[in-house]
Amino acid sequence: MMYVFNRNGVCLLYREWNRSLRTLNAQQDHKLMFGLLFSLKSLTAKMDPTSVEKGNLGVPQLTGQGCSFHSFRTNTYRLSFMESPSGIKIILVTHPRTGDLRESLKYIYNLYVEYVVKNPLYSPGMPIRSELFNMTLDQYVRGLG
Repeated sequence: MMYVFNRNGVCLLYREWNRSLRTLNAQQDHKLMFGLLFSLKSLTAKMDPTSVEKGNLGVPQLTGQGCSFHSFRTNTYRLSFMESPSGIKIILVTHPRTGDLRESLKYIYNLYVEYVVKNPLYSPGMPIRSELFNMTLDQYVRGLG
């Protein structure tokens, strides 16, 4: 699965390639995923051993501020995360044995910039509906497995 959120928590894109169980409606799923990211970012910033100023748990962090996480793994999946300087958040949920996907997330972000951001018909904050982006993304993600 893949999610793309903007800095305000709006899900701009959600894609599935291999998800066998559906337990929530899409809107609930997106809210839970963004809430999880918000909580993990707050927790990692609060626990950062290099920072003297810890801030308050739950207070939003500026992009690039404090400690961040890249992925976590459970027995059933791995969640990989990247946040751009503009606040775009890209999340891939994959098989738990999948390796480090930081370079893949950067590549996907570059696809987003090339096919979505540079498209004069795209308005920032709107759902991503670019067929070329979706086709290129689909080819790339299928090639990862």
